[in-house]
Amino acid sequence: LFYFLYFLVLLSKNSEHAFCNTCKITDPLNSITPIKDTEHFMVSVFIDHRLDGVIRVISTINRNSLQPLYCVHCSAEQVCNTVHTEVQIHDDHFGFPFHVSDVIYNSATEYLPIKNCVRMNTFKYNFTVCISNLFGDYNNVLMGVQHVVIYKISCGPDLEKLLKHYETEGILEIVPWPIDQFLNPASGWNFQEHKGDVHYYGQLVTLNECIYRHMYQSKYVLLNDIDEIIMPYKHTSLPSLMEDLQSAYPRISVFLFESHVFPTTQFEESGKFKRAEWNNIPGVNIMEHIYREPNRKNIYNPTKMIANPRKVQQTSVHTSLQNYGYIHRVAFHVSWMVHVREPVQVNLTKKQLFVDKRMWDFEQKLIPNVARTLKLSGLLRPH
Repeated sequence: LFYFLYFLVLLSKNSEHAFCNTCKITDPLNSITPIKDTEHFMVSVFIDHRLDGVIRVISTINRNSLQPLYCVHCSAEQVCNTVHTEVQIHDDHFGFPFHVSDVIYNSATEYLPIKNCVRMNTFKYNFTVCISNLFGDYNNVLMGVQHVVIYKISCGPDLEKLLKHYETEGILEIVPWPIDQFLNPASGWNFQEHKGDVHYYGQLVTLNECIYRHMYQSKYVLLNDIDEIIMPYKHTSLPSLMEDLQSAYPRISVFLFESHVFPTTQFEESGKFKRAEWNNIPGVNIMEHIYREPNRKNIYNPTKMIANPRKVQQTSVHTSLQNYGYIHRVAFHVSWMVHVREPVQVNLTKKQLFVDKRMWDFEQKLIPNVARTLKLSGLLRPH
């Protein structure tokens, strides 16, 4: 698929098991580490300065195979200290056996590299977009303006070129996410329908990992999928939108944005964005999709969020589970999320859809940047 994404900017001791030991991990690409003699996995280790500096390990725990976990520290002289851990399994497991969990303890470890060692008050980025997973033979065009993080399982060759281009430019951070080498990940959120070991390619693990990874790097994190754009309607940009929202609601730490579907089956009729040089680029050009599905009676629109990562302890897909401060649902006329996808209301005709050309307001900046990126990444062949 070819989506133009526009971002405006985790001792054996009888039946008990050692959670970590002195075997230090040095491979930075090893993003999933099995816990020996268990069915659990470690992902990343963080210091949580908000809880007196405890160690928080983002993990994937098998809820059906629980046992006490310990961290064993041994010095060079083989003097060992055993520390009991607290396992906090997040509530929103959707029925899947493996789920994101926090393993908490009070001592440092060298088993995995510890992150967030220094508490920062200034941030490298204003906005970081967390793309929870990238999988399959998708060929999407990603366009960002500040910092984008992708948890990558696999992708098609065209997208691979584009990712390398953005990584070289310093815009994109790729986190390897080989979840399919350890578990049978589901391709959806419903266990009864999709089966598998873990919800939607481990999406909930990566979203929580991304929040902690960027806690002291980014003022805000955006948690959305690769075909979604949080779009300001009352403001010209995300910075101005968030400045006004935070000023109006200073005690809010998580802002929710309603999702609205722009079906890929309906095209704008002028053809102004059907560029000949893009004919061989596979997938969806979102500039061609200006028709929005209406709200459905008694149906709650899902949300995605912009959050202050320093105020979030645990998150789900559509809202935060544990946070400091409050959650606010942003008014529809101020901002909401554009979701370019197959239709949800499949029987609606074009006349029953709303025309929404908000994306066109950014045409002068976006189209040249997209063309430039396609050329520099080698996807656009010269005439």
